[in-house]
Amino acid sequence: MSTLSDRLRSLGVKVGVSEISSPPKLEKYTIERVLPGTFLNTDQGQTYVVQQDYPVDYQHGKQTLLIDSPLLIIEKWAREPGLHNVQAEAFAFLDTETSGLAGGTGTFAFLVGAGRFEKNHFHLAQFFMRDPSEEGALLLALEEFLAPCKALVSFNGKSFDAPLLNTRYALAGWKSPLVDMQHVDLLHLARRLWRDRLPSRTLGNLEVQILGTSRTGEEVPGWMIPQMYFDYLRSGDAREMKNVFYHNAMDVVSLAALFKHAAGLLADPLHQEGLDPIDQASLARLFEDLEDAELAIQLYRNSLQQRTGALRDEQYWNALQRLSFLYKHREEHVQAIFLWEEAAQNGKLYAYVELAKLYEHTLGDLNQALAWTRQAIRCIEKSSFPTYERSYWQPELEHRLERLNRKIAGIEPKNTSNKSLAEQ
Repeated sequence: MSTLSDRLRSLGVKVGVSEISSPPKLEKYTIERVLPGTFLNTDQGQTYVVQQDYPVDYQHGKQTLLIDSPLLIIEKWAREPGLHNVQAEAFAFLDTETSGLAGGTGTFAFLVGAGRFEKNHFHLAQFFMRDPSEEGALLLALEEFLAPCKALVSFNGKSFDAPLLNTRYALAGWKSPLVDMQHVDLLHLARRLWRDRLPSRTLGNLEVQILGTSRTGEEVPGWMIPQMYFDYLRSGDAREMKNVFYHNAMDVVSLAALFKHAAGLLADPLHQEGLDPIDQASLARLFEDLEDAELAIQLYRNSLQQRTGALRDEQYWNALQRLSFLYKHREEHVQAIFLWEEAAQNGKLYAYVELAKLYEHTLGDLNQALAWTRQAIRCIEKSSFPTYERSYWQPELEHRLERLNRKIAGIEPKNTSNKSLAEQ
């Protein structure tokens, strides 16, 4: 007598589990399958590193990578004595991708990209932790990579990347290799050089506007990266990490190209072909702060001579005012007067005041001083003049007017060698 199972089999029905095929296993996209690299063995276990070399003549947009300009001005601006003696091979260019953007002891760097020059190429190494337990290995491998380097170049690294890594080394009980390195943060320099021309000074925008390059469709926004890493940790699927590695690699290579560009710009700002007048004015302010008045004056003059279609009105008058005060401090009165008269014709109050002071105290022409003081008073009496500024200037100008009238009438001595600052 046939059983129920026998009858089911005769109808083609499979019975039990022995003949049921297993569902196809999902293909596992591990990091080594997605991005070819190597496993580095350290005293703390393994870390994964992806490496690539760029030839020294590699063009990143309009710029190559190898540092070939004197670094004295970069050194002075960055306040890093001795930086100009650091050889190109001793510079490290570093960028991190982290588990969060807020920083703090709970934030770690799961991917650290570092580049340095080796012989005839730029070597990029990207250290990756497949799991947070591999952090110690990553830190040791990064320390070994940075061992030949004496100077660090970053983009916002002084505020974020370096403190974060220093914290991670400290939590592991080790001294960070970054603490003894000189550090140039290009974000701060970019703000000085291009703030007046570029609304955004992100590294990606500087690539387009300054270096003349742009990223491919592999690029991923930085704000998405922490979540992409956590998704990878949950699923083990590293396919999206390929875009994160691309983002990080471009950040590091762009750092090298931007550093070379900035170094060349500061080393010889007067012979930069096609330099934007707005950038010339920004450079002039930087050199003014560095107490190089001669170079600042030339840059201000160059920027002002190209006013049409270049400097906006506010930028033009700001540059003219700063140039006039450089002339004043150098006692180059003719040049200062020329600029102040132009500013006065356009209603700039400071110009009336400076002309009145110069004619009274330096040139000894009291009538001219009186005339400029009266014009200053007429300027502040206009209805369009801000009330709060009028309340500040009116007492000072009326006091000056009374003093000049007394001097002209012979009531007050003309010798002002002991005059107070308030009387000037």
